[in-house]
Amino acid sequence: MTAKPEILIQSPWYEPAMCRLDELGVTHHLWQAADPDALLAEVGPRCSIIGTFQVCPASLIRAVPNLELILTFGVGYDGVDVAEATRRGVRVVNTPSVLNDCVADLAMALVLAGRRQVVQADRYAREGRWERDGDYPYTLHVTGCRVGIVGLGRIGMEIAARCAAFKMEICYHQRTPRSDVPWTHHPDLVGMARECDILVVIVPGGDATRHLVGEEVMAALGPRGHLVNVARGSVIDTDALVRCLNDGRLGSAALDVYPDEPRIPRALLDITANLTLTPHIASATHHTRMAMGMVLHDNLRAWLDGRRLITPVN
Repeated sequence: MTAKPEILIQSPWYEPAMCRLDELGVTHHLWQAADPDALLAEVGPRCSIIGTFQVCPASLIRAVPNLELILTFGVGYDGVDVAEATRRGVRVVNTPSVLNDCVADLAMALVLAGRRQVVQADRYAREGRWERDGDYPYTLHVTGCRVGIVGLGRIGMEIAARCAAFKMEICYHQRTPRSDVPWTHHPDLVGMARECDILVVIVPGGDATRHLVGEEVMAALGPRGHLVNVARGSVIDTDALVRCLNDGRLGSAALDVYPDEPRIPRALLDITANLTLTPHIASATHHTRMAMGMVLHDNLRAWLDGRRLITPVN
């Protein structure tokens, strides 16, 4: 009987799905260890697989000399040193597609929350201000608005479908125009922002998109514009966002992602009138997180059976 492979769990994901890996291998949970360095030194040489929640630096890859496969929970893998893994002959898999609908759902929730000021209106009602101060101030509409989607990939397409249901005028920005959609492609992001009421950001993280949405883009979106980020925190220049929200050059924003999670900059927390914050929950439903975890489980089973990986990154 073939011995089960040993798996190093660097950081946890949805527990019911993560525990399914115990069916296929012997797991060692680095994130639970009282002395992670000692555990890594002990089991690292025996492990051939790393499981992680989107983070796997070169130092960890080098600490597991017999590594063959990295299972990363999430569609984004900018926190995984894929170049080092590839150099070492290590395969990397992620969990695309199964989270598209949930992320798109939250993107629309943040569009609605920001334009209709749902969080602020809730606070107004709970503080008794409706009775004391009168009706809540008028907000901005959503149906029929012009929306620009920054990144029309799998999730971007689902966001566009939801925007279409709200009778919105859709356009998009990315390097290469798509031939399979009827919407206008804008090669210039600032120009697109100038023509939109709402901007929804859903591009990969990494150096190529760092601060893609900066002060010029926000100012172009304007004092009645609404910015939504369900991509990566690095894509938006946070300092510029704070300035533009505070001085009125940008009307409002709603964020689910941040540059240094789980830390949210104090300057963002201090803005309550025109900023909605959620703690990176776009894919965080029981159904979707289980589906994501099972993509990793099924990739590992395929790898153990000598079959082709299902969702390879490299």
